[in-house]
Amino acid sequence: MENEVGLVDHGVDAAAAGTGSGPIVLLHGLMGRGRTWHRQIPWLRRYGRVFTFDAAFHQGAAAVGEPTADDLSTERFVADVAEVLTWIDLGPATLIGHSMGGLHAWCAAAQYPELISGVVVEDMAPDFRGQTTGTWQPWFTSWPERFASLAEATEMFGPIAGRYFYEAFDDGRLHGSIPVWAALAEEWGSRDFWTQWAAVEVPTLLLEAEYTVTPPGQMAEMAQRSRASTYLRVPGAGHLIHDDAPELFRGAVEAFLSKNRFSA
Repeated sequence: MENEVGLVDHGVDAAAAGTGSGPIVLLHGLMGRGRTWHRQIPWLRRYGRVFTFDAAFHQGAAAVGEPTADDLSTERFVADVAEVLTWIDLGPATLIGHSMGGLHAWCAAAQYPELISGVVVEDMAPDFRGQTTGTWQPWFTSWPERFASLAEATEMFGPIAGRYFYEAFDDGRLHGSIPVWAALAEEWGSRDFWTQWAAVEVPTLLLEAEYTVTPPGQMAEMAQRSRASTYLRVPGAGHLIHDDAPELFRGAVEAFLSKNRFSA
């Protein structure tokens, strides 16, 4: 089921229905989309009612428009998450966020603690200051206007990222604007989010890829600064841990959800 804000309700397994487990909301990364989580949804439904949605500026190229600086701020995306949780209205939710979605998840938990019961952060850190998206631009200009097939996307990005991007695209075409996506990432190079992390009081699971995109040591430091955090470095995995090491990702998240479910 999809409503007017683009929220998709994937339901809950019968065994989990009526157990009192809160909803699970999946937050995608930059240039991603809610539907890229479809391989994880079946087993997550055993732990609660699962929802996905497309973040602003990831809902199709025609929906991008002309954003302002406020439109592109992390605070705007966090407010969107809070609005979605309020609309769901099923009690405090577990947020599982990949990359950009992980940042939005912990910032939402800091600002709206009454709406959130737990957070999973997949390969994201609080401080990218000094890094820019300038090196991305030549690579982006090499992309075709449309990827004719999954095979073509896989040839350019590799099997894991190629499948991920192609699933997010609209019939092989970008589902947003590269300049807008670059502007979103530029914000991360100009500020840090340690203050927001320090304000998170709910249990958190931090998953860092061996071949991470995050600054070295930051995710481990996040765990050291938080008594409510569990940290796991995933050997052999790239940034898309949930697809690159799916069984390890599943085991870690299931253990986290089970522990929170019975300790709540």
